[in-house]
Amino acid sequence: MTSNKNVHNAHISLLLRDLHGALLDIVSVMNRPQRDEAMVREAGIPLDRALFPLLVMIERLGPIGIIELADRVGRDYTTVSRQVTKLESLGLADRKENPSDRRSRQAVITPAGKVMTERVDAARDRIGRAIFSTWEEEDVASLVRLMRRLADSMNVEPEDGPDGS
Repeated sequence: MTSNKNVHNAHISLLLRDLHGALLDIVSVMNRPQRDEAMVREAGIPLDRALFPLLVMIERLGPIGIIELADRVGRDYTTVSRQVTKLESLGLADRKENPSDRRSRQAVITPAGKVMTERVDAARDRIGRAIFSTWEEEDVASLVRLMRRLADSMNVEPEDGPDGS
């Protein structure tokens, strides 16, 4: 019985290594400035590529605090604060008081920002359809379901250590 468990664990470890490699490939592609530039071009929006991911995250996750936003995009708080100020000056985002902590402010999307992210969504749909054009619909649905499950599992903080002990 123990030997079967060890074989199973070794197999899972190999799969996890492959999964990690695939995730690194995906993250590397998604973090390339050229991808953001291509998305901005495809959407036909006049937005600096550095502001693009912030606008999308504010729309998807907002209202969102600047510290959390900076953490999610892997940038310094002061840099993100300046970039959100730029989005505000363009009329795409706004800051409002955080109802649970009046000392902090949260970034929110404006109607003009929402129009812009809708154009991004349409562009993402066109690009995604091209990527998945040779896939079976069931495979795409399975990928989406499993990626959501993975993301949800990864967002759960372990109670003690990485193995939960």
